[in-house]
Amino acid sequence: MDEVLSRRRRLLVLGICCSSLFIVGLDSTIVNLALPAIRSELGASVTELQWTIDAYTLVLASLLMVSGSTADRVGRRRTFQAGLVLFGIGSLLCGVAPTVELLIVFRMLQAIGGSMLNPVAMSIITNTFTDPRERAQAIGVWGGVVGLSMAVGPVVGGALVDTVGWRFIFWMNVPVTLLAVVLAALFVPESRSLVPRRIDPVGQVLVVLLLGGLIYAIIEGRAAGWTSPLILGCFGLAVVALVTLVLYEQRREQPLLEPRFFRSAPFSGATLIAVAGFAALSGFLFLNSLYLQSVRGYSALHAGLLTLPMAAMTVVFAPISGWLVGHRGPRLPLVVAGTMLAASGLILSRLTGSTTVVVLAIGYLVFGIGFGMLNAPITNAAVSGMPRAQAGVAAAVASTSRQVGASLGVAIAGTVLSARLVGPLESGFVPAARLYWYLIVGCGLLVLTLGLITTGAWARRTAAALKLP
Repeated sequence: MDEVLSRRRRLLVLGICCSSLFIVGLDSTIVNLALPAIRSELGASVTELQWTIDAYTLVLASLLMVSGSTADRVGRRRTFQAGLVLFGIGSLLCGVAPTVELLIVFRMLQAIGGSMLNPVAMSIITNTFTDPRERAQAIGVWGGVVGLSMAVGPVVGGALVDTVGWRFIFWMNVPVTLLAVVLAALFVPESRSLVPRRIDPVGQVLVVLLLGGLIYAIIEGRAAGWTSPLILGCFGLAVVALVTLVLYEQRREQPLLEPRFFRSAPFSGATLIAVAGFAALSGFLFLNSLYLQSVRGYSALHAGLLTLPMAAMTVVFAPISGWLVGHRGPRLPLVVAGTMLAASGLILSRLTGSTTVVVLAIGYLVFGIGFGMLNAPITNAAVSGMPRAQAGVAAAVASTSRQVGASLGVAIAGTVLSARLVGPLESGFVPAARLYWYLIVGCGLLVLTLGLITTGAWARRTAAALKLP
């Protein structure tokens, strides 16, 4: 991107990217409130409902890095538009799916398109906003949009399910994607890396085997038996794929996953923080929707409205986090994020079948503050200090970490719930889910600890010493 764009044009590019990312983020969480309706209409089992969510996030996580490097090679706007088209087609098909099996397949098609949007849009933003402070503020807006979309997903989902039906949560994506394709063609300049990266098919297969084996084993482990050959084989496959991936990528000249990125303590810390933070979010949304609808008896719309405090805090604190990152660095936002996530887990661990709405609102408010402060420092650490030519790959690693966390959160939350559940869901949910609320406390403490460690002088020296072409 050699031309210098006016500020108005830069803001327009930011708006186009953020509008597209909004629907992708929305789709990661909006389905939660529709799960009871999908189960009723399509006769889905609990495991199939888990896969309805995780099929999307798992494919997204598996393809984000190859999509980022592909965009750097063939053109970011072109890849962005292709992703929009695929996402729109997948959404249309999800809305007409006659069976839960086909719904899961179409969710995977959605995710293929979505994988071309998140890292590519961040790369476009990074190459559009070249001033470091302006870029940090733009990233703050982007992080706020992603966080907002995931936070308001339950609200929008509940409203649509109760008014026009669950299929409209997918159909509403179609006109948005069509408009975004046209606007991108008109206003987003094409850009690509000056040094195109070669495709890494072996690395891509290893990533799929690693994530697929791990998530499948966690979700299916209780039903198949944790010591069954299938589940032990899946865990073993994940371990072998991880070891092979690390060894293979270290020897490759242009790897899918650049191992040298992880020599930077801020980058490595941001990756782990993203996994922890988004595992907390996805597990919270999955369990909270079941708690509000199955235990408390609220409608989908009412359940969605009760999460508005979380969405509101995300709206308020995400841009504040971006401003703080741009002016004071990532430490304070990460400390606040970790502290609030841990506090929210403690509050939620005290839930009963008759907890007052006031206590619920406080828990959601605290969680929203923590999550709102989380995104901007993650993304900033991923792209700052990296060559602009590799912005797509670096941003893809951060986005992949988010989706890996989201997949793990749903898989672990569902497994913990089903393993500890005694009796019907309505009476057994509260004690069964308590362990996962404590896991959210652990996620918050991990964010806090890593935030302190990876933002100090030693961490900055590791980032400064990073030598990349």
